[in-house]
Amino acid sequence: MSGYDKDSGGGSAGPDGPVPTRAPEHAPPPIGIAGLKLGHQIAAACALAVIAVAACAHVAMLFLHVAPSNTATKQHGDVIDEWIYPEFEQNWKLFAPNPLQQNVGVQARAELDTAQGTVRTTDWYDLSAQDGARIDGNPLPSHTQQNELRRAWDFYVGSHDNKNRPIGLRGQLSENYVRRIAYMRLDRESPGGEGDEIVRIQVRSRTTNVRPPKWSEEKVSTKPVYRQLPWWTVTPDDLPLTGGAAGDDAADGGRAGAKGAGR
Repeated sequence: MSGYDKDSGGGSAGPDGPVPTRAPEHAPPPIGIAGLKLGHQIAAACALAVIAVAACAHVAMLFLHVAPSNTATKQHGDVIDEWIYPEFEQNWKLFAPNPLQQNVGVQARAELDTAQGTVRTTDWYDLSAQDGARIDGNPLPSHTQQNELRRAWDFYVGSHDNKNRPIGLRGQLSENYVRRIAYMRLDRESPGGEGDEIVRIQVRSRTTNVRPPKWSEEKVSTKPVYRQLPWWTVTPDDLPLTGGAAGDDAADGGRAGAKGAGR
């Protein structure tokens, strides 16, 4: 047996002795950014740097948003809020020491001017239950179905006192938001007959405690608690945009109003 081991890396044995292994003629081309031209490498490096800076800034903003009040949040609170709201708002109720243990449903009803000249009030429509029915069994529910109504109501409650009086400018904004959502939802239901018109709407919440598990000794009331808001008159700003001539007339009216305001 030859003294040149086949695993020694020296190559295979030939009639005249070991044959060295031939080095590859061409090295494999570089991959990733290294395989790009110099100009493209610089552009890619700059793009990665921008992404890294943006990611760090986003994480910092989220941290300051959920952190307790401190010097940075007091001095730059407006900047943080502009970055966070509304897309990146964090809700920690699920992880709080006392997580939310209530079911909150938002309901609405309408007051109609009928074609016969009378006024009629509809029954209550459970808007939250409608969203729940659309989500149940849907593997890909929309963001609107999951969060629009729920977050609008949270927005209203957080910017009003127990007597439904607005707290600051955000209170009036939240009221307009809830009113428009409720109007559009009721309008889709077509609560009246032909020629009937929704002139006022009313919103309320129905809150019930979640039953504790059977092994728990905690006693809670399952009686629903209602928070009923006053009647709101529907304004032209609450009406959805329409197509065709009506939409054109509305757009012309809006432009005329804007010119008048400019004067």
